[in-house]
Amino acid sequence: MTLISANPLSDAELDTLDDFLYSDFVSEDCLDLIGVHGLFCALNISPTPVDQATWIELVFEQEPNWESPAQQEQIMGLLKRFYSSIGASLYSDGEIELLCELSLDPEEDEDISPLAWWAQAFMEGVFTQEEEWFGSKSEEDVAQMLLPIMVASDLFDEEDISKIREDEKLCAEMCAQIPELLIDLYLYFHAPDK
Repeated sequence: MTLISANPLSDAELDTLDDFLYSDFVSEDCLDLIGVHGLFCALNISPTPVDQATWIELVFEQEPNWESPAQQEQIMGLLKRFYSSIGASLYSDGEIELLCELSLDPEEDEDISPLAWWAQAFMEGVFTQEEEWFGSKSEEDVAQMLLPIMVASDLFDEEDISKIREDEKLCAEMCAQIPELLIDLYLYFHAPDK
């Protein structure tokens, strides 16, 4: 694998991207910034690279109503850098900082927590390549490593996951592990290539 150079977005650039993802230029199904981060983490960890057209579709659901070619160029440039900087952090074993608290407590006026949004978008990235995630390596190992993210996502109603969600202390412990787990998952799939 070639060395990826990190060029992380500044706070101002993240704000610009966040504002766009919340704007009327995009569909209601478009991911927000936290969701995009979750999706990009999953796609960078995935054993098989995902082409840009695929992740653009996953972010936006449908083509934005671009105000101008300049706006399109700016936003696409920010998204590409965001995607690459997450990949660079994973490649260099740098801890990934989530753009939200590692807590399942919803914010005021919200039904679910930002971490649950992040985890749902991450799992969407996994589901788009389920065979690659679970086919080439031990399914049990991958499922075990994904468990905290699966718990945080609240997408699964299996009894063992429901029991974990009912245990606030265990839930909090699992959520706290997520940044470290991203590195573990990345190494699990990519360490032989390094």
